[in-house]
Amino acid sequence: MTGSGALRFSPLDAEHRALGARMVPFGGWDMPIQYEGVLEEHRACREHAVVFDVSHLGSVSVRGPGAFDLLQRTLTNDLNRIEAGRAQYTHLLDPNDAHVVDDIIVWWVEEHDFIVMPNASNTDRIALALAGAETTVTVEDITASRVVLAVQGPQARARLRRIMPDASTVARFAVQPFRWDGTDGYVAGTGYTGEAGVELHVPVAAAASCWQALIGEGIVPAGLGARDTLRLEAGLPLHGHELGPGITPLQAGLGWVIRFDKGEFRGSDPLRAEQERGPRRRLRGLLAAGRRFPRAGYPVLVGGEPVGEVTSGNFSPMLGRGIALAFVPPDLGVGAEVEIDIRGKLTPASVVALPFVKATPERD
Repeated sequence: MTGSGALRFSPLDAEHRALGARMVPFGGWDMPIQYEGVLEEHRACREHAVVFDVSHLGSVSVRGPGAFDLLQRTLTNDLNRIEAGRAQYTHLLDPNDAHVVDDIIVWWVEEHDFIVMPNASNTDRIALALAGAETTVTVEDITASRVVLAVQGPQARARLRRIMPDASTVARFAVQPFRWDGTDGYVAGTGYTGEAGVELHVPVAAAASCWQALIGEGIVPAGLGARDTLRLEAGLPLHGHELGPGITPLQAGLGWVIRFDKGEFRGSDPLRAEQERGPRRRLRGLLAAGRRFPRAGYPVLVGGEPVGEVTSGNFSPMLGRGIALAFVPPDLGVGAEVEIDIRGKLTPASVVALPFVKATPERD
């Protein structure tokens, strides 16, 4: 969101409206929530390929000889575990209580050149956390200079191959340059649906032609509604629900993004203290007994007593059941039986392993 609080618009706003998209405010941006319908777009991603405009996500360029060290001492994961040409999921923590300020994908594009991709509403916060700490580093918000298109689904690469062969070859969590319509962009083997796919970082000048080419190849335009139901079936956390104030990576079951052995980083002391005493709650997946589905804030009960709260819930198009993510006591593991208060009716549910739905194998 801009300083005035006005909504921002994707460079593809006119394309979305021409397709009849339903637009809604999200993270300070006016973005498409659906085109034909959430259910249809969800299934299209599971069965063949869709494209999401996710330009509301931030892009912060961090470059210079000190960029690596700056990111190492600021973020939780260890860049020594990857190399240039790879992407890494990581967290920025609050230095006082280690709650997750944001979850981030870092694209390591060249030796001293990184693109840090925060959530929509956190771009300014991330840029501020990185800026001014290292004189050999340039930190620049480049969000307005590009669009980000997520092409996802078991046929994503096969369909991309026909129009963008150099982009279709990127491996999972790899990053590489590609050219489109006379411009230079980047492609990464990343996404937020649980399905195979890529994310294209395309200069604004080529955004419309890229979008149109993808649609012309039969890749279905999908809105943020389907993106949310897909990520929920995949058991992926959403900032503001499973991550945010009061929530640490250990509580969210994301301890694998923490690398204490790399040395000190922002928030490492309070997080290490929590690890030693054990988190007081854990994020779990809940599978409801029927089609009724919970929403964020609904109580989770054991023996009639509240023990936790749903953070995200919805109807699973692929399972035909209600599913939810919820924070519950750490001793409630897979197989435990609970109840969810869904609008005054207690609905039985089981704690299940995540993801709720596994990815569809890639195919041509």
